[in-house]
Amino acid sequence: MARNADLLLTAIAPAIWGSTYLVTTEFLPQGYPLTVSMLRALPAGLLLLLAVRQLPQGIWWGRVLLLGAFNFSLFWWMLFIAAYRLPGGVAATVGAVQPLVVLLLARLLLGSAIRPLAIIAAIAGMAGVALLILTPQAALDPLGIAAGLASALSMAAGTVLSRRWQPPVSPLTFTAWQLTAGGTLLLPVVLWLEPAPPALNGTNILGLAYLGLIGAALTYILWFRGIARLGPSTVSPLGFLSPMTAVILGWSVLGQSLSPAQIAGMAIVLGSVWLSQRAQQSASTATATAAKPREA
Repeated sequence: MARNADLLLTAIAPAIWGSTYLVTTEFLPQGYPLTVSMLRALPAGLLLLLAVRQLPQGIWWGRVLLLGAFNFSLFWWMLFIAAYRLPGGVAATVGAVQPLVVLLLARLLLGSAIRPLAIIAAIAGMAGVALLILTPQAALDPLGIAAGLASALSMAAGTVLSRRWQPPVSPLTFTAWQLTAGGTLLLPVVLWLEPAPPALNGTNILGLAYLGLIGAALTYILWFRGIARLGPSTVSPLGFLSPMTAVILGWSVLGQSLSPAQIAGMAIVLGSVWLSQRAQQSASTATATAAKPREA
């Protein structure tokens, strides 16, 4: 029962991430992706730091900077490059390789076993995401593909390392550190690559507040908590819920059409998430059974 509750709480994070496209297109000025990413991470991180009043110590400074880069700075930077260069949802389809990368990195860095059922679930999830958002007119751009793969590798590395490196602090504090580090690392990139955005109006500020406080602070507290309790191989497939939520919001809020292929994609995504959880639960059960002392 506790595991199911942890799964449901963790699943809230990618479900909320699915609203990012809607909020970005409807509430924010267009053409400033890195600025929006920095404003999404840094203010939220600083607010959380004010709340927890605790800074990293010793070796954790370097680790937090690396985690902030993987989970936020590099991930969002590469993701936006892929999104701009790969129309038709190709970027999200390429990024859906992340659970497969997590399985490999978890094996290399954590010693986790790779279950065939988990691989099948990850491939099925990629197929479901492709049905959800891939269009026949989608174009393939080499740089965009490379950026999409880099974003998937970056978040996969951040996910696995967030489990390998567990500081003796709460998920709230861990999230505050990483958001602040990620936003700080993005700041010089923003100043270098993007012009200053126009003056923000009330709608823009509302959108940024949602993306920062809800779409970053709250969701990553839940995400890092889930990684610590359930492990990266269990948590990562939940990310497939993000594009599904985006499609549902586009249909229900923006009046976008919902094709039979997209409905089939939703069913496949949900099935792949269920299958991945079944694979990880079976692995946990087998490990627990093997760990029990044999009776004489």
